[in-house]
Amino acid sequence: MALPLMESLTPPALAAAANGKPVKRFVCLSNNYGVYQKAFFPDVNQPGPNYDMPETLKSLEKHRKDITLFQNLDHGFTGGHQGVPVFLSGIRPILAHNYPEGNISLDQKLAEHHGAATRFPSMTLGVRERNLLSFTRTGVQVPNMDMRAAYKAMFFEDTPQKKASEAERFKRQNSILDVVMDQAKSLNGKLGKNDQRKLEEYFDSVRTLEKKIDQQEPWLKRPKPKPETEEPKPGNRTEEQLKAMIEIIALAIQTDSTRAITCTSGFANGDFGLNGGYHDFSHHGEKSEPVAALKKIEGFQVSMMSYLVDLLKAQEDPINGGTLFDHTSILYGCGMATGGHSTRNLPLVLAGGGFKHGEHKVYPGPHLKDLKSSDRLVSQEKRLAEGVSEVPAANLLLSILQNSGLEIDRFGSSTGTLSGLEWS
Repeated sequence: MALPLMESLTPPALAAAANGKPVKRFVCLSNNYGVYQKAFFPDVNQPGPNYDMPETLKSLEKHRKDITLFQNLDHGFTGGHQGVPVFLSGIRPILAHNYPEGNISLDQKLAEHHGAATRFPSMTLGVRERNLLSFTRTGVQVPNMDMRAAYKAMFFEDTPQKKASEAERFKRQNSILDVVMDQAKSLNGKLGKNDQRKLEEYFDSVRTLEKKIDQQEPWLKRPKPKPETEEPKPGNRTEEQLKAMIEIIALAIQTDSTRAITCTSGFANGDFGLNGGYHDFSHHGEKSEPVAALKKIEGFQVSMMSYLVDLLKAQEDPINGGTLFDHTSILYGCGMATGGHSTRNLPLVLAGGGFKHGEHKVYPGPHLKDLKSSDRLVSQEKRLAEGVSEVPAANLLLSILQNSGLEIDRFGSSTGTLSGLEWS
């Protein structure tokens, strides 16, 4: 394992943070195809703590008191695979221009909040699948790294030549930005109101880039933590790769290398003893073989969430006290609910982070208030087919951000924080 974060080795920025509000971290584990819902959700008529743990979530049984399951939350639109990049914002990229912060994702909002406190403002990771979750406020999709790239970035010291090259790059970028800003300002007085608004958005983009350069530059001179484990070798199977990635995520949190992480995992033919592709399995048509395949794949993904909880519970938090798990929110879910291209009733499980957990929370489904009492037991599938959920999934995202210390009352398509979800 890497050396733990120790008070005597804590950078000034971290020490300052420790004297204020608790330092929070966030991890999102996701896939690009949703889940087989019948094995993922508890019975809709079992809200509260006394629910039967569904088959796909069985590995979380030992953490029952530390997790919350949600039903009837979504982002309120159709679109199938187009829902995947919307998961952590609630805003489709093509509509981002209608929102003050564009379609910035939750992890990138946290990256801005934490700033230069860590070497990496965020980490966007992928295991045999593209990570499509992370977007900056300017609409740029953040590229993902595999496990070896993440390990090297955290623990391999750059050569003096590379550090000098990076320093020169920062200096050159700042010089270019200065010239661009001067030219843009001289142009501003010649433009109409609409063009001035567009130019102001451009200014915001430039200022954001300047801020990132200022934050990254000091880290060139700071030594990286020294791991005691060797660089991971990519296994032949998704099971091996995802387990190794979860351990790297735990290392990133343990060494305070970053406080915002997203990880998307996929599947390759032959993994789990299965023949076929993830996409084909997701269009299961209720046939027994692809359904069984999905249960294996998704059950393993959830077991890796449980494994991450184990790892973080075993590590003390030198900044806040308690364990790392106490101050790390772990969200499992996807912006596409099922492989059949539904974006209704997103699969969502939240663990840790200081939230008050232990319940299955069922929010009002589509047209639920209009049903007669005798019809309230109508199938979940029928209700969801009638329209969108009454409570935006973005309300959960806002709650996570507020719990992380951000003093904001809106995020993305939220209408407020999520009712019934409290934190200490």
